[in-house]
Amino acid sequence: MVLQSKLPQVGVTIFTQMSQLAHAHGALNLSQGFPDFDAAEPLKDALQRHVHAGHNQYAAMTGLAALREQVASKISRLYRNPVCPEQEVTITPGATQALFCAIQALVRSGDEVIVFDPCYDSYEPAVSLAGGRCVHIALNEHDFSVDWQQFAKVLNDKTRLVIINSPHNPSGALLSIADLNQLAALIRERDIYLLSDEVYEHLVFDGQLHNSILAHDELYQRACVVSSFGKTYHVTGWKTGYMVAPPKLTAELRKVHQYVSFCAVTPMQYALADFMLAQPEYVDQLPVFYQRKRDQLCQALEGSRFTFTPSASTYFQLLDYRNIRDDLNDVQMAQWLTREHGVASIPLSVFYQQPPRDQYLLRICFAKRADTLALAGEKLCAI
Repeated sequence: MVLQSKLPQVGVTIFTQMSQLAHAHGALNLSQGFPDFDAAEPLKDALQRHVHAGHNQYAAMTGLAALREQVASKISRLYRNPVCPEQEVTITPGATQALFCAIQALVRSGDEVIVFDPCYDSYEPAVSLAGGRCVHIALNEHDFSVDWQQFAKVLNDKTRLVIINSPHNPSGALLSIADLNQLAALIRERDIYLLSDEVYEHLVFDGQLHNSILAHDELYQRACVVSSFGKTYHVTGWKTGYMVAPPKLTAELRKVHQYVSFCAVTPMQYALADFMLAQPEYVDQLPVFYQRKRDQLCQALEGSRFTFTPSASTYFQLLDYRNIRDDLNDVQMAQWLTREHGVASIPLSVFYQQPPRDQYLLRICFAKRADTLALAGEKLCAI
C-alpha cells in the first residue's frame, strides 16, 4: 500500500529540531517558548489537591463550569465584554487545538484564508487539512506592521477567514485600535470570519495595551478568540487553553472540539479555576514581571555584536546577527550558534512562506531565570 500524505510538505517542526539540537550539544535552550522556572505554589498545590480529591474523570465537553466562569469574569474585567460562560467560552486541551477546531469548523474546500507572515506554523497545516488555501501577506519588514492596502487587494469572494496574532509571535508587534478599525472596515460587507490568536495577551510592555478582539464590538461578532492558560500561568506542559466566540459560532466550534479531544484535563481545570478565583489580579502583574526579564536580557546583550529593538510584547526577542555572520542564512546561523556557542534559537525564516531577502534574524525566548539570562548574555557577548 502507498500512503498518500495529506501534508506532504510538513516534517518535524523547527521547535522540535532545535530543542533536540540543544539537548545534543548541552546548549541553553532559548528556542522553544517555555519558562525554565516553575508555576506558583498555590496553583501546583491546587492540582495536587484535586487529583487526591478524585477529580480525575471526564469534565464537561465545554469545560469545567467554574473555570469558564473565571474566564468570563476576567474578560468582563479587562475587556468590558460580558461574555456568557455557558454559551461563549470553551476550554480546550491547548490553544493549538482551539485554533485547529476553529479552522476545521469554518474553512471549507476551496476557501482562502489570509495569514500574515511571519506566522505561527500550525495555521497552514490546519487550513490544508480543511481543504482551504492560505494566502500569505508579509508584514512590513522594519516594524512588522500590516500593509492594509495589500490586504485589501487579496480580498475576494473566496476569502473565508482571516487569522491575526497580537501580541505577535515571533516579532512582539502589536495591533493598534486603528488596525482593528481598518480590518473591520475592509471586511464589513463580506462573509468573512476572524480567528484571533491572543495567547500572549498579558505580556505587553512599556505601558502599552493589548487591543483584544474581545473589546471590539463589531469584530467580535464574527470572531473566535483563542488564549492560553499555559502561557499565562507558566505551565505550558499542562496544554490547557480556551476559545471565546459568539453563541452561534461557539456551537459550531464545539461540534469539532467534541470529536478532536472531547474535553481538557479535569484536575488541571479545577486547579486553574481555584487559582483564578483566589488571585484574579495575578495577570495584572505579568507585564512588569516579563518586562524585567526582557530588560535583563537586553542589558546583558549591550556588549554583543547583535543588534535589536527591545520586544514590545510576548516573551520573545529578535536579534539581528548580520554583523557577526552574514555568510550564513538564519537556519545555518541557528545551528552554528547552538553547536559552537551553546545557545539555541529559532530562525525567523521558518515563519514565512517566502522569507524576505537580506533578513538576518533569530528569535530567542527570555521566559527564563535570571541566571539563565545572565549566562545567555555571557555566551552571546563572547561571539
